[in-house]
Amino acid sequence: MYAIMGLSVLLALATPFVRAALFINKKTYMGPDFFQDFTWQTADDPTHGRVNFVDLQTALVKNLTAASPNKFVMRVDSTTVVSNDARGRDSIRIISNDAYDDAIILIDLSHMPFGAATWPAFWTLSGEGPWPNGAEIDIIEGVNYDTQNLASLHTTSSCSMAEQRPQSGFTVSTNCDAAVNWNQGCGTRFAKANSYGAGFNSAGGGWFAMERSREDGVKVWFWSRLEDDVPRNIRDADALLDPSSFGMPSATFPKDTCDYDTHFNAHKMIFDTTLCGDWAGSEFNSTGILGGCDKYVDNTPDAFREAYWEVNSLHVYSPLPDNFSGIVFPENIL
Repeated sequence: MYAIMGLSVLLALATPFVRAALFINKKTYMGPDFFQDFTWQTADDPTHGRVNFVDLQTALVKNLTAASPNKFVMRVDSTTVVSNDARGRDSIRIISNDAYDDAIILIDLSHMPFGAATWPAFWTLSGEGPWPNGAEIDIIEGVNYDTQNLASLHTTSSCSMAEQRPQSGFTVSTNCDAAVNWNQGCGTRFAKANSYGAGFNSAGGGWFAMERSREDGVKVWFWSRLEDDVPRNIRDADALLDPSSFGMPSATFPKDTCDYDTHFNAHKMIFDTTLCGDWAGSEFNSTGILGGCDKYVDNTPDAFREAYWEVNSLHVYSPLPDNFSGIVFPENIL
């Protein structure tokens, strides 16, 4: 464990310790924090899903969300047959009120939405916009019965990635420009089969961490709750994190072929679950379900009983400032 030492203790120590590039906890979101620190959006789905995003009060009345001190849940409606003239099935899309620049975002999840026609995502987006100015970073995303997470960047022009780079995942696409190939972006498919969907949930969930910095670009890690080698400071969400201790990232998006300051600014965090739409709808036929994606969404409410997020905690860390008035020491020398 790391400890933060004040100046009075520092002066009593003879040998200083040169700290690594560390990130310090700036804000933690748990339980009811998601009610007050996120905006519940109700606009039409920009990805053309068969979905009706509802406000907080509606979500509470319809039992689509709930919070305890250490749990936050948001669901897709799984009880109602949707009429043809409705906007879509009730769901939730929320965006953080605060935006963050260089940061580590650490999320501890017990359950994510999955199933046919389902398209959940946890991502960050420029607080200034308009999209894709300032970029988009997809941390958790997939559709239908996917089993492996896809992390992606969507940017303005002149941002690309090498096919081979230091990551455990597999490169899916290399051009990050949102104007290319119908906004595919540059994506990496994770190697771990329990990083998304049913496998993730049956393992009890896990942790995702995303680091973005001017020095290292963007990196994303994943650890299943069943793994024995989850870094202790991830499992415990320590006040200080050292990303060099996280091991090989699942996805890496370096800055050498994508200038950081040109493409990225401070981002807000978004959760949403859409249904059908541009991606899940286009791949719906691969599920083998007949009748079309929109009709499936409208007429089979039971199919969406697993379409919910269960968030244990969400932490945002900022770089430890150069003028920090203490020094960080490993526990074993205190």
